Amino acid sequence: MTSLTIDRIDAQTVKLVTVTDEFLTVDLIDGRVISAPLTWYPRLLNASQSERDNWRLTGGKNGVHWPDLDEDISIRNLILGQPSGESQKSLQRWLKSRSQ
Repeated sequence: MTSLTIDRIDAQTVKLVTVTDEFLTVDLIDGRVISAPLTWYPRLLNASQSERDNWRLTGGKNGVHWPDLDEDISIRNLILGQPSGESQKSLQRWLKSRSQ
């Protein structure tokens, strides 16, 4: 039996990213589909659909960047089930900047 090692997690590449009002879903090249609740990523949660749809791959297709939101999510963290590590203070500052 084999198991997914950290090296194999880091080698995963993104095929497609979809963000709805409830979920971030990433389709990987190997056929897996990984989803996480949008509440894990407050910047995506508070974004417009057009901002959510404006993403690009980073890190050799191992991460996703949303330039309008200054948000980056690695596939490694998504696979490991790690939500955003942004502090509430930072998030509140970002939300305030959006309302000005």
